[in-house]
Order: sequence, then structure tokens, then C-alpha cells
Amino acid sequence: MNVKGIIFDFGFTLFSFENPSVEKYFDCFKRGLLKSIDILKDKDILEEDDELVKDFINIFNKKRANSFRLAMKTKDEFPTTLLFRTVLTILKEKGYNINYDIIEDEFLEEMAELYHSCEESEWKPFDETKATLEALSNISSLKIGLISNHPNHKTIKNMLESNNLDQFFNVIVTSAKFGKRKPNPDIFLYTLKKMGLEKHEAKDCIMVGDEAADAVGANRVGMQIVLKKRDYEFPYEREITIPNIIEIKSINEVLNYIS
Repeated sequence: MNVKGIIFDFGFTLFSFENPSVEKYFDCFKRGLLKSIDILKDKDILEEDDELVKDFINIFNKKRANSFRLAMKTKDEFPTTLLFRTVLTILKEKGYNINYDIIEDEFLEEMAELYHSCEESEWKPFDETKATLEALSNISSLKIGLISNHPNHKTIKNMLESNNLDQFFNVIVTSAKFGKRKPNPDIFLYTLKKMGLEKHEAKDCIMVGDEAADAVGANRVGMQIVLKKRDYEFPYEREITIPNIIEIKSINEVLNYIS
């Protein structure tokens, strides 16, 4: 293929999550939330009050679950920073002594980063990821982008930077920053534009992902699709019925389709 641009998904495309399960995800979030609460106490935003902490955790988890369900339905993203602000606002309105005046966007970013920090440690790049990106980056005419459905942009940036992979991307886009999730076509068109490519050039670009959101969204804007097969299925996974999809087992196989 004569390819002008290639966009990668993050999770299970470039990175793997060891022994993934719903229980393991929730454990990561639980431990991350406790780390965030410790900082809120240290900053005197939350008092040392067992009832307050219990209420915080209950409200946070309910709001997070509701936000996730709504995001799946609407394809709007609800950033983790917004979740923390919402929960603290609710607690203040309930009459708790919340030191709300010192809460700034930068601090909420810190809370979101802590919340996702345990998740960060579980994601590892596939063995072939770095070599594949390095080979692609040596093609001077090729633009390389990444789109991730994730509610915290800094988390994705951290994982790429800590593995020295951020250097290979012209553009890194997350639903947290853009506000929309794949398969919404707008996030694909936005990424292509940031890569310096026009809408009509989508047909000369490849989307590499592992699930329906990647394939459906890319198909809507006319991109070519490479689907990386996983060793297991997600619960409630949507079937992909788009024709002419290229399937690969290892990420380095994508090099076979770049001329």
C-alpha cells in the first residue's frame, strides 16, 4: 500500500495488560483511589473523617460507573479530572468541610494521574512494538499517530514516555483531551488533520487496532483497517462485519503493508 499516515490504538495493539480481568482492573482503580485520597488528606482538602472517606469512595465509584455507561452509549468522554471535581462538589453540597478554594485544574490532573497510576504499572509494550515504530519512523513521508479511548490524557503520555515510545509519534490523541471516543468519526478526522493530512487522504491511511471501535470509526472516514487479533475476547464484544479488513497476529506484521 502507498500509505501517507498510520494511526495506532494503544491498549492491546501496542501495549498488553498482563492477565487482564474485570477484577484486576477494579483492583487497580481501588488502589489508585486510595492513593488519591491520601493526597487529598495531606493537602487538607479532605478531613481525617472515616465517614467522609467512605462517602467519597461510594460517590466516586457510582459516578465513575455512570460516566462509563454514558460514555459507551453517547461516545462522549468524561475525564477523570471532571469526576474528581464532581465528587468533591457533591460532598461540599452535602455539608462536609471541603477546602474547595485551593482546588485548581493542575491539582485535579495530579489526582487523576494518581488514580490511574496502578493501572499504568500493568501496561507493557509488546516485544515487537518499539522495533515496529522505529522502522515506521524511518519512512520520511509517513506520518504516525495514536488514538486512545482513555479518560486521562497524561496516563497515556506517561506510559509512552516511560517506555521511550513517544518519540515515534507525530500526534497523540486521547478521548480525554478531544472529548469524543472512538468510533466517533470526528476523533479520527481530528487526528488526521493534526498529522497534516486532509479528509480526502484518509483512504491513503491505515488504522491499526484490536476492536470494533477502531475498525468502525476508521471505516466511517474511509481509512484502511488492520486488526490485531487478541488471544481472548472482551465481555460483550461487538462483532466486526466490515469487509476487506487485514488481520495480523503480531504488530510487526503491519510493516508488510507499508510501501
